[in-house]
Amino acid sequence: MVAGFDVRGHGGEVDRQLRLPTTEVGAGRLADSTGGHPARQAEPLRSWRAAVPVLESSRVRLRELEPRDAPSLLEMMSSYEVTRYLSPGPATLEEVAAFVAWAARAREAGRYLTFGVVPPGRDLAVGVMQIWPIEPGFTAAEWGFALAQSFWGTGLFVEAARLLVDFAIEALGVQRLENRAAAENFRGNAALRKLGAVREGVLRQCFWCDGAYRDHVMWSILREDWQRMKMSPTRI
Repeated sequence: MVAGFDVRGHGGEVDRQLRLPTTEVGAGRLADSTGGHPARQAEPLRSWRAAVPVLESSRVRLRELEPRDAPSLLEMMSSYEVTRYLSPGPATLEEVAAFVAWAARAREAGRYLTFGVVPPGRDLAVGVMQIWPIEPGFTAAEWGFALAQSFWGTGLFVEAARLLVDFAIEALGVQRLENRAAAENFRGNAALRKLGAVREGVLRQCFWCDGAYRDHVMWSILREDWQRMKMSPTRI
């Protein structure tokens, strides 16, 4: 699955986003201040620029991408089903390695936070999740993801997404978290709905992909939405 994922860093510094449709995976610049918001945000906002935190449960681990992940990520990006709603991304091992290096530079600059998705019993990432601020102080952010096709339908996406969303809202202090998915990406849109995101509308012909302008569906999760879902006895 994929949605809103940016893989264009392989060709140099990114000046626009590459959005993976939500099959299971967008920009902004992180301000050094917390924008007048609670002081508890300050340390996470500073510290993630120094290192990607490890987020984990019994069913998945999210960690910083490493050079050794390149072959696994190349295999993921070689699947048409994963990339069909994306702009052209890394196509060789060297280009994937360059993307991994770009992700570290983008983190240090406060532009993106990129996680590798590692299932239980594995050492290498089989997917990528990204989050980036679209308002100063991380009050509003966007996220995206891409997951190897062999892990679709296993529950890995929902488990990883829960960790990322909870980190964004509870640690970074995000009030509004957005995601976009190609309108015809039925699996990706269904995954976001299952996560508890709210479908807000359609952005018409907002993205050029595979020879045509495509519509995107805008999804969002608000802080109060997420906290309410966490308290629900029927939590996802």
